[in-house]
This record gives sequence, C-alpha cells and structure tokens, in this order.
Amino acid sequence: MAKAGFYRRLLPSPPAVEFASSKGKQLFLEAIQNGTMQGFFKLISYYQTQSELAFCGLTTLSMVLNALAIDPGRKWKGPWRWFDESMLGCWEPLETAKVKGISFRKLVCLAHCAGAKVEAFRASSSTIEEFRKYVIECSRSEDCHVIASYHRAAIKQTGGGHFSPIGGYHPEKDMVLILDVARFKYPPHWVPLEVLWEGMNYVVDTTRLTRGFMLISRPHRELYTLSCKHRNWFKIVKFLLDDIPILLKSEDMKDIHQILSIIVTSLPSNFEEFIKWVVEIRRQEDGGPSEEVLKQLQGTELFKYVNSYLSNSYNRQTTASVNGNTLPASVCCQGPKILGGKPDSSVGYCCRETHMRSLKAEDDKPITTVSGTVVDGNSEHGVDVLISSSSGKLRYSCSNPNKNISMHPAGTDVLTVLLLSLPSTTWDGIIDEQLLAKIRDLVPIDNLPTLLQEEVLHLRRQLHLLKRCQEGKVDKDLGARFS
Repeated sequence: MAKAGFYRRLLPSPPAVEFASSKGKQLFLEAIQNGTMQGFFKLISYYQTQSELAFCGLTTLSMVLNALAIDPGRKWKGPWRWFDESMLGCWEPLETAKVKGISFRKLVCLAHCAGAKVEAFRASSSTIEEFRKYVIECSRSEDCHVIASYHRAAIKQTGGGHFSPIGGYHPEKDMVLILDVARFKYPPHWVPLEVLWEGMNYVVDTTRLTRGFMLISRPHRELYTLSCKHRNWFKIVKFLLDDIPILLKSEDMKDIHQILSIIVTSLPSNFEEFIKWVVEIRRQEDGGPSEEVLKQLQGTELFKYVNSYLSNSYNRQTTASVNGNTLPASVCCQGPKILGGKPDSSVGYCCRETHMRSLKAEDDKPITTVSGTVVDGNSEHGVDVLISSSSGKLRYSCSNPNKNISMHPAGTDVLTVLLLSLPSTTWDGIIDEQLLAKIRDLVPIDNLPTLLQEEVLHLRRQLHLLKRCQEGKVDKDLGARFS
C-alpha cells in the first residue's frame, strides 16, 4: 500500500513569487533587460536537487563550483572530474551531514578547500545595503555567485535553516531569485531582498550566531592550490605556519642557504601528498598549463636561491632515456605515485609510451613537457607533466644523511611559491639583521608580477583560512580581505 507523505508544498505567496508563474516570468524578463541575470544561465545549467534532506549546503556549493568551472582535481566517477555532494565530506562527514547538515562556518571552509575564492559575511556584521551591493555586483557577472544562508520562517515557509544560491536580482522591485535546491519542496521563487535579509538575521541555536551570505568566485589563476583531499593537510598547514617560525628562531643562521636547509630537512614526510601536483598537468583539451605564471615564478630571486640549494644539495638518481634525452627516473616512477596519491605504495607503478616535448617561453627559457601512460598494475592513466628547466637542469630525487626527502620534478617551483605565500611575520625570528633584511627582500608580495601576485595571495589566504578552520576560529575572519 502507498504510504502517506508529502508531494511538494504550496509556496506561500506573498512574500514569494513562483518563478514559473506569469508574474515570475515578467520579473525574469525585466531583470534580463536590466542586466542583472548574467549569473543565472550558468547556475541554471548546473541546477541540482539535494539528494538528502539535510544536504542543502553541500548541494548549493557543488552547484556553484560546477557553474564556475572549478576543476576538483580528482575523479567523481569513471574518468570524470566533477563536483558532487559525495565529494564534499572533508569538513563534515557525509553521514553526519545527512542528519545535521553543515554549518555556515564549515561551508565557508569547504569552499576555500575546494579551490574557490570566498568572501563570507554574517548578517550581524554586515548591512542590508552591503548585501544588496554584492547581490547586484554578482548578478551582473558570470564569475561570481551569492549563496544565502537563511531561515525559512522569514518567508513563511516550513522548515528551518536553509542554503540556496541567488540566481538573479530585479532592481526596480528589489527582489532576488532563489534557486531553491530543495526542489521536491519548493520551486525556484522570487522574494523581496528585505525579507531574505530578515531570514539571514535569525540566530542559529547551536552557535548563537546569525546566518549570512557568501560570495563564491573563481580565482584568476589556480595553478597552485592546496587540496583538502589529502588526509594529512592539517599537519602540513601547521608546519608551514607554526613550525617554520619556530625553526628559524632555533639557531643563529648566517645565510639564505642555511635557512633553506633547515626548512627542507624538516619537511614532514607527507609533504608531497599535500600538494595537488602543482606546476601542473593540464591535458591539451583543458588549455595547457599556465606557462606565464610559471615563467614569472622562475624569474624571482627566491626561485634562484631555492633552485641553487636543491641542485647543489642532492645527488642525481638513476636516469632514463626518453627519445634520446636523459630524464630523472623520478619523472616516470615517483611522479605517477604522487599523482595517484600513493607515494609509498608497493604497487608497481611505471610509465610507458613516454614522450618528451621541448617548448620555449617568450623569453626563450626552455619548458619541457613529459607525456606518458601511467600503469599501476590494474589500470592506465594518461599523464602530462610540465617540468621547469629554466636553469638547464632537471629536478631529481635525493636523500641526505639525516632524512630521506623526495622531490618531484616540480619541487623547486612548489617550495618557492609556498615560501612566497608565508606571512611576512614568518621571518621575524631571524637574529642576523642583515640576513633578515635580505630574506625580506626576496619575499615581498608588492613587487611580484601581477599574475604571480594573485596566485601567491590566493595561496596565502588559503593557508591562513584553512588553519583558522582547523582551529574553529574562521568566524573572526569572515568578510576580511586578507593580504
């Protein structure tokens, strides 16, 4: 026998206007004419219905991330990389989220972790004028979307706290279009912005904080990004932000080489796993790697010091010949393991059908692309690796008497950009004033080329906020423009 249940809810109107109604269609047409529906078409292309009753936050975020074309960097199903609710469980276990949902703070952390640029505001620390300004800005752009966290009671709907993206804005009526992800309950609908703002000002019982809104956009560049899919990233963030300043105070260093030595030899054993194979591999259909950012990075003075240190400190390992060229074995062996997230795996990783192609940047510096098929014993994967070779030497793996350290071919680039991304206070513990002045001259953000500066600021903000997320203190940084 059929069981009793609910088939949708009647949308309370007013205050809401159903999107598909005659009035809703008229509002839509007028908003298009006013140019405040630019983000709608990308959002509607990836519109989802939440698969669990408490998944509104995860569904809203995955919808927005896909609309912004942010690559998750990991597979969803089969060969496809795609954001789905099932891939967003690194801050709140999915089984917990099914019952309790996800908090505003944790959704902010999750968005950062997924590689998005996020600005978040509690209603108590913002104003309706500021909210309206951001809604208008994002409604006129395809590159920014607003996620609203509100209580349904304010718009006379059943239920409690809810997340959904804002699909557009009608300036004359001062109404926003809510693309409700609980489509089994309510269809998309227009509501007065003031009414939605009232819903954002409801206080959450568990935190005693108001709800709010967040602006989600795609960074201009995402060549370097930290990924929460790595199980040990908490430890790495702690090393970068907490341990390095302590290490620099531990002894009286005399030169840059000594600074690099103490950092590199202290790297956590899982350091390689933490980085999402940066200086990266982008299949030709994705437009290729961002060679301009890489070129700018390799033009910095800090890169030259890091490259010199790594080149002089390590012993070259066994090499392999590819099309008549000599390559480190690590390109064909360690690289695939790292790409697979299994650097210590005993499974037989190897490359076959490997090809090397040399390119030249605008300044005639060589850039080498190694392509091959990675075989892990059970499956095959196509791999393209961009190897920086501005110094004329390829990177290699090594060990020192005290600790085994594995550096993949992009190790110099990775280490350089992470050092640039550290807070300026990192170096304050250096005793020698001349050395302190020298290291500060090597890591200034203001003097970096524009594209690289954007990249470094994105990474710096990620490091800061991921640490704050770990400490449960991210609310203090909501809305702050970090630099």
